Amino acid sequence: MAKIAFIGLGNMGGPMAVNLVKAGHEVTVFDLVPAAVAAAVAEGAQASDSAEVAAKGKDFIVSMLPASQHVEGLYIDGTGLLDIVDKNTVIIDSSTIAAESARRVAEEAAKRGIKMVDAPVSGGVGGAVAGTLSFIVGGTTEAFELVKPILEAMGKNIFHAGDSGAGQVAKVCNNMLLAILMAGTTEAIGMGVKNGLDPAVLSDIMAKSSGNNWALQVYNPYPGVMETAPASNGYQGGFMVDLMAKDLGLAFDSAVKSRCSIPMGSMARNLFAMHAANGNGSLDFSSIQKMFADLD
Repeated sequence: MAKIAFIGLGNMGGPMAVNLVKAGHEVTVFDLVPAAVAAAVAEGAQASDSAEVAAKGKDFIVSMLPASQHVEGLYIDGTGLLDIVDKNTVIIDSSTIAAESARRVAEEAAKRGIKMVDAPVSGGVGGAVAGTLSFIVGGTTEAFELVKPILEAMGKNIFHAGDSGAGQVAKVCNNMLLAILMAGTTEAIGMGVKNGLDPAVLSDIMAKSSGNNWALQVYNPYPGVMETAPASNGYQGGFMVDLMAKDLGLAFDSAVKSRCSIPMGSMARNLFAMHAANGNGSLDFSSIQKMFADLD
């Protein structure tokens, strides 16, 4: 059993913290939203009044925050956690942030003799609840081996992508592809529906043909086709449009810096940015179906 501080209990972080509790670890949680803390406490976690208090005396810290500035603010800005935690504490940041930010925080941790990995996740809220997430880890081999048993309590597939920042690079590549596939899937279903096809029948045809992809398999974007998908729950829960737009921005920035051509990724970025600007930022990203079908 490990003593773990978990900071950031959003749609993903909350279930992840609960799975650590279920695995037998002693988990202390902190979030700015009291209801999120209360939900984790109801499942056996311990509450803390601050991230600083939560982090003291822990074997591991797991953070799950919205963006680069939040991670840097937590660990290195002002009196960050890196100046507070024990030297033998291992830090796991599962936020999806810029690779440069992940490297910056990891470098500051290394200066203090603290091991840290970036370990963004894939698998959505369903995967977080079920404990079947994929973790994409950047960091030293030594740090990876230390964090792997902790990650295995929350996920099914644990990958070591490379050194610090590599987890973030792999994550934005994956999410860029996911956005492209989701946009294409919604476009195809929308065209079928407007030409008289039943969305469930069309989805089944494509899922058993060459157009098959993850969205058709487990995350159908058309309401009523897949009961367990956010589309059938008013596009609530899941992975927010605002977060997908953020990740596509990270992918675009990475492409610019590395001089990569990403024409389809750029189109997906524009589509999701437009969708967010039209008041859909808090909906699940599969709600981009609304751009290609008369759902309102």
